[in-house]
Amino acid sequence: MEKYIVTTGKSIDLAIRAALTELSLDRDAVSVEVLENARSGFLGIGASPAKVKVTYEVPDPKPAEPAPALSAASRKPKKQAPKLDKPLEMPKPPVLPAAPAAEPPKKDAPRTEKPVRSEKPAKNEQPKKQAPRKEAPKAAPKAEPREYAPVEPGSQEEKVENFLKGLLERMDSNAVPHAFRKDGDTIGVELVGEDLGALIGRRGETLDAIQHLANYALNHDASKRTRVTVDAENYRGKREESLRHLARKMAAKVVKYRKNMTLEPMNAYERHVIHATLQDVPNVTTYSTGTEPNRRVVVAYEKGEKN
Repeated sequence: MEKYIVTTGKSIDLAIRAALTELSLDRDAVSVEVLENARSGFLGIGASPAKVKVTYEVPDPKPAEPAPALSAASRKPKKQAPKLDKPLEMPKPPVLPAAPAAEPPKKDAPRTEKPVRSEKPAKNEQPKKQAPRKEAPKAAPKAEPREYAPVEPGSQEEKVENFLKGLLERMDSNAVPHAFRKDGDTIGVELVGEDLGALIGRRGETLDAIQHLANYALNHDASKRTRVTVDAENYRGKREESLRHLARKMAAKVVKYRKNMTLEPMNAYERHVIHATLQDVPNVTTYSTGTEPNRRVVVAYEKGEKN
């Protein structure tokens, strides 16, 4: 069953955050519909907050069980005992003959002891087989650390590694960058070390900033652009899978309820993942709205099937 609440805030993000705090839910568990954008007004006059409608799902209530019907016998009125005009007379008890004298108790017969059963099995009887013990599941082997080939002196990979080493030192991070050529126009960089969560940041914001700086350092004086992608603990792959799952979930809701769903703000690459995942889904279309850094993807209902 689907429910929703309407919240307001100085901005759309603050209104969504207020709804998530009230519902104690994650952003991926709800769908957001922007009802009104925030207005600043003129000198504070005519200002109005942003208003959003946050929809979430709750389990359907179980139908109440009907009360058991009364049987025909239980519905019949009970018969009342007839009233007596005179009290009943109790009959006198009969006189019993005297009981005979008690006989002396008989001696108990000697008890015969049962033969003790031998624990050894009989000739024809086969001993019971014990069930084999279940062995505890073996722990999965730890993944061996990936080995990276050293970069060639004077190459673009070396330039990217040297830049990121200096940047990470200024960030007080012990992570080590390893650059490698993915294809002709792309260089991949893997950050290796401990406590990489600070380098990834909330929804990969810090990792995106590091990647942006690496691209600028490599391409600001180059005639041909080379793309640099920076990753840590396979965050990019996990994030892409999460976005595809979110896109399919929102598309199912759009088709079921026939209304548009607005997703959270995303960067250009994440918006591309949403568009590519839903481009062949029937009765669903996607488009982006807003300006950076608050540009969002709208998953909209479209009548008729795509060719």
